[in-house]
Amino acid sequence: MSKFSHLLVKQSPKLKYQTVEIVTVGTFKNGLNKKEATWVSETGFEAKPGTVCRLPSANGGIARILAGVGARKPDASDPWWLAAIAAKLDAGTYKIAGLAEKTVATAAFAWCLEQYRFDRYLSQKKSCDRMLVLGAKTNIGTAIHDAEGAALTRDLINTPTEDMGPADLQDAAEALAETFGGQCGTIVGDDLLEENFPAIHAVGRAAALGREPRLIDLSWGSPDHPKVTLVGKGVCFDTGGLDLKPSAGMRLMKKDMGGAAHVLGLARMIMGRGLKVRLRVLVSAVENAVSGNAYRPGDVLSTRKGLTVEIGNTDAEGRLVLCDALALACEEKPDLILDFATLTGAARTALGPDLPATFVNNEPLWSLLESAAAEKADPLWRMPLWQPYEKTLESPIADLSNIANTGLGGAITAALYLQNFVNKKISWAHLDVFGWAPNAQAGRGKGGSAQGLRASFRAIEKFISR
Repeated sequence: MSKFSHLLVKQSPKLKYQTVEIVTVGTFKNGLNKKEATWVSETGFEAKPGTVCRLPSANGGIARILAGVGARKPDASDPWWLAAIAAKLDAGTYKIAGLAEKTVATAAFAWCLEQYRFDRYLSQKKSCDRMLVLGAKTNIGTAIHDAEGAALTRDLINTPTEDMGPADLQDAAEALAETFGGQCGTIVGDDLLEENFPAIHAVGRAAALGREPRLIDLSWGSPDHPKVTLVGKGVCFDTGGLDLKPSAGMRLMKKDMGGAAHVLGLARMIMGRGLKVRLRVLVSAVENAVSGNAYRPGDVLSTRKGLTVEIGNTDAEGRLVLCDALALACEEKPDLILDFATLTGAARTALGPDLPATFVNNEPLWSLLESAAAEKADPLWRMPLWQPYEKTLESPIADLSNIANTGLGGAITAALYLQNFVNKKISWAHLDVFGWAPNAQAGRGKGGSAQGLRASFRAIEKFISR
C-alpha cells in the first residue's frame, strides 16, 4: 500500500473537512467581521509564510483557518508553501480555499512529503495524519507517485549500512520490479569478472562475505518505446579504502549509495505513472572496505570498455563503479542516459547541499533539463565539461587516472572521467547530488534528500515527446 494514498482524498458531498483559507500580507483582514479582526490582532497573526490562525466559531470550535503565504499567493511553480502550512495543522481533513485548484493539486505531493517520517528504528512511532481534499476531477495519482519516489529515495539513504548493503539494494530493486511488472537480474561477486565488470569487482572485493559487489540490472516497459537508461552509484559505505577517510569524513558515508537511491526513486515514478519508455536501471552496488585484498593506490585496473585506469586514490571509487555500468548502458545504444551519484565534495563546495551539479553532453538535453527544473521548482545547476581539464587525468602508465593531478575543479574532472565511457552520440547527463539535507525545510526534513527527481522525470517526458 502507498505511504501517502490515504492523505489525499477527492471531494464528495458527504465528506466533512475544515477549510483553510490562503491569505496574504496586507489583505488578510479583508472579509473579516469585527470579532474575527479583533481575534486576529490579538493572536499577532500577520500572514507570514507558513503561519496559521484558527478563527473560533460561536460554539467554541474552529470556524475556519487562515494560512499565511507572505506578500503574494503561490502559483503552480512553487509547491513547498503547502508543506509549510501542513506542518502547522493538527490531524484532520482539510480543504484549501482561495487558490486555483491546479495550484493546490500541483503542490499536493509536498503536503504528503511534509508527513514523511523515517521511523524504522524508533520504538515509539508518532502519527499525525493530515488529509487534503482535492477536486473531484483531480488526478491524485500524480502527486502520490511523486511523493512515493522521493520517499523511497529518502528511505534508502536514511537506512544505516548494516541494513542497506549491496544485497539490500538488490532487494529494493527486485521489489520495484515485482510491484510494477519489470525484470531484475544481478551479477554478484566473482561473476563480475566472468561478465567483464572488473572495475566494479575491484572496488567491492574487500567487503565481507554476504556483502559482495554486484551489478543490478532492472528493466521495464515496451521494447518499442524510447530507451531511457538510469545509472546509479551504489557505494553502500565508503571508508575511502586504503586511502582511509578520517572519522568526520566517514560519518555520513551511509549516504554514498545516494545515486542508486535516486535512480530507484525515479524509476518508481516512471513505472508508477506509466511513462511510455523502455526503462533500464543499472546500479553498481559495492562497499568500499579495507581488507587484505583491497585495491591499492598505484594499481592499474581494467574496465569494461577496455580502457585501463591507474588508481591515484582509492577514495575516488564512485567513478570506477560507474564507468563499467555506463559502458554497459551504451552497448544497448539507448536514446538517453541519466546517471546520479554522490560523487564529489567539490560539487558541494561549489554549490552547497541543495543544488545538484549537472553535466550534459549536448545543448538540447540541457535545455530540457533547465526548463523542467524551473517548471517543477526542482533546481539543477549546470557545470561545464571543460575539455582542457581532461589533461589532468593523464597517466604515464595507463590510459587515464581516476583522479586529476590537481586539487582544482574536482567535480568537473570527475565528470570528464565518466565522459570517457559514454558514447558521444548518446544524450547523457550526469548529476552529482549531495543526497542529504543538513537542515530541515518545509517538506524536506533533515537527512536523506531526493534532488532533481521531478525535474528529471519532466525532462524525460519532454525528451520522448520531441
